[in-house]
Amino acid sequence: ANDYTGKGLSGGRIVVRPSLDFRGEAVRNTIVGNTVMYGATTGEAYFCGVAGERFAVRLSGATAVVEGTGDHGCEYMTGGTVAVLGKTGRNFAAGMSGGVAFVYDEDGQFASRCNLSMVSLEKVLTKAEQTASVKPSIWHNGTTDEVQLKKLLEDHHRWTGSKRARELLDDWTMARTRFVKVFPNEYKRALAEIHDRKALAAASGNDAQAAVAAGGGKKTAAV
Repeated sequence: ANDYTGKGLSGGRIVVRPSLDFRGEAVRNTIVGNTVMYGATTGEAYFCGVAGERFAVRLSGATAVVEGTGDHGCEYMTGGTVAVLGKTGRNFAAGMSGGVAFVYDEDGQFASRCNLSMVSLEKVLTKAEQTASVKPSIWHNGTTDEVQLKKLLEDHHRWTGSKRARELLDDWTMARTRFVKVFPNEYKRALAEIHDRKALAAASGNDAQAAVAAGGGKKTAAV
């Protein structure tokens, strides 16, 4: 597929996969061009192969799965979810302020290719580990990383027949440990603040209700 595939996507699903006659390894072959999923807000996309440069630039809410990227992946991303099932280029996550990316760090060198000025790299914990050790207030999309990531792989395999996705799912216990979660610092802070505001509002509402109940719910008439 060409450059700008999925630009401004605002719903629906894009599936790009190799021809049935293709005999190479999708994870080592380019299947879409540059600046794919630019500014996509909603919807989902599955690319059974490698994308060019600036994959998911300015992504702001959509979901995308790809099997490798060129340089500057997830640049200026503000929302949404990305899963990269293979090697990335350099300067990944430059200017990324929102959303989350899961990257399969096959060679253990992803940190050297990621721009860490605005993001932190975290392990993908099991559902049980995350439930026990991470406050739900900072969970991306309100659910555990393992559940989200595994579903992305299952959907990717379902729509594209991806061999890489199938291999990772079949060896999930080991594969999970090789995934890295790219978590923007600003987004993490915002999630915590939103949770705190909601909790404060709920507490204030409960206090007001308690005061009304204590007074029998009656209002004093003005004289």
